[in-house]
Amino acid sequence: MSGAVCLPDERPRAGLEPEPRPHLLDPDSLPDHVDHLFRAAWALCGSRHDAEDLVQETFVNVLKRPRWLRNPDEIGYLLRALRNTYNSRYRSAAHRPQERQLLESDLLERQESEISSREIMGAIAGAPPQYRDAVIAVDLVGLSYREAARSLRTRESTITTRLHRGRQYVARALLRESPAGA
Repeated sequence: MSGAVCLPDERPRAGLEPEPRPHLLDPDSLPDHVDHLFRAAWALCGSRHDAEDLVQETFVNVLKRPRWLRNPDEIGYLLRALRNTYNSRYRSAAHRPQERQLLESDLLERQESEISSREIMGAIAGAPPQYRDAVIAVDLVGLSYREAARSLRTRESTITTRLHRGRQYVARALLRESPAGA
């Protein structure tokens, strides 16, 4: 018999970390995540203006009522909220061809050999959703593979595969668009 004494309701957990206590999402901490969310939104939408609107709409949805988080990963929660807002907002638009009026602010001068961030974001936005989400989480937001897996609710090995395929898709799309790739 070991020296540990357990009460009837308490069972020792072998090798398990204690579950973090739920905590309230602090609205004052949201501005810290605007840059990450904007980059993710831009990659989802493919447009700077739509990305700004998506981030604002996400914040409105999150701030409608108090949000209790089960783990300390605020950015993971906010990225899921952003993706859910995007899916709700663009579900019907996904079946229609994407049309957008070009504005003067969209015209950027560039050198022949460079690929603009607009083309990169457009290529990411055109990727299949599961690949796009992995590329956004790891390459744009800067999450580790483990954090990305947790926020996308999948396994780390799945993130690795989706990230590889997503990067391949983006590279192929950029090669098709570049003058040298034609």
